Amino acid sequence: MSQSKTVNRRILLASRPHGAPTAENFKLDQSPLPVPAAGQVLLRIVYLSLDPYMRGRMSDAPSYAAPVEVGEVMVGGTVARVEASENPAYKAGDLVLSYSGWQDYALSDGKGLTKLDPKLGKPSYALGLLGMPGFTAYMGLLDIGQPQAGETVVVAAATGAVGSVVGQIAKLKGCRVVGIAGGADKCKYAVEELGFDACIDHRAADFPQQLAAACDKGIDVYFENVGGAVFQAVLPLLNAKARVPLCGMIASYNATGKPEGPDHLPSLMRRLLTRRIKMQGFIIFDDYGHRYPEFFKEMSGWIAAGKMKYREDIVDGLENAPQAFMGLLEGKNFGKLVIRTGDE
Repeated sequence: MSQSKTVNRRILLASRPHGAPTAENFKLDQSPLPVPAAGQVLLRIVYLSLDPYMRGRMSDAPSYAAPVEVGEVMVGGTVARVEASENPAYKAGDLVLSYSGWQDYALSDGKGLTKLDPKLGKPSYALGLLGMPGFTAYMGLLDIGQPQAGETVVVAAATGAVGSVVGQIAKLKGCRVVGIAGGADKCKYAVEELGFDACIDHRAADFPQQLAAACDKGIDVYFENVGGAVFQAVLPLLNAKARVPLCGMIASYNATGKPEGPDHLPSLMRRLLTRRIKMQGFIIFDDYGHRYPEFFKEMSGWIAAGKMKYREDIVDGLENAPQAFMGLLEGKNFGKLVIRTGDE
């Protein structure tokens, strides 16, 4: 299905998932095209970002952000064109970054919109390399991880939207970089295309042993966005005064109870104490929003100089967003997952 000039398709949260989301948790709704009132603009969504944090927003458990209410539009960052404007700050045709969610059209009063440079080669980069994932990688690694030349930096989900950027920045800072990814193709890409020194397949039966061999001098910075068995393999390898930026725990997002097996918390606490390890969680725009211009300037320079590579996994059609999102939580995407909802 393609975008209509008269109908707004929206994907709503139909019910809260128990465990992994299913197609029944989403509903494709159609409503008349909204009309902007005085001070408003009508946005036509061109690209929709799909990100792991959205799983948390489907739940009503206490968190850092309010959940999506059942019957409401799923949240998400978007790149959009201004279709019609009753706001003097915007004109038809302007390309903007917005937070309009899973739909074809949205109304905005202009608050929270960011105009994008029409010369931006790939507008979808505003949702990835130049957007929240790239910003997360930059601040988490440099402000919390504080990598030093010659140190070993390990990053999980190494070919994903955040991990791929973490590894490349670490290489720019003179570090040895070891990635962790799911599958031979992703590991090959991390080494041959992104320039990592090594990449270990977490699906391998001897994954802990392979990781230890690749990090024979231990781990100085571990960028955590996965958790689970991957973190259990990393923990014994953390050096004294290692730093662990924590931005996600995708391995447990679909959990319905406590993990089976022994309680690892005492050993984690003991390791943090005896190795004097710094482990810090962060919410990127809450904690670092005021530093976005700094990030944008430096990242833009790296891109212009050909120092950054970035892979996007683009899926066409708003109607395919639920299936793509479920695949994201299973690691089926290869690169930053973006839904192309309409023509640029």
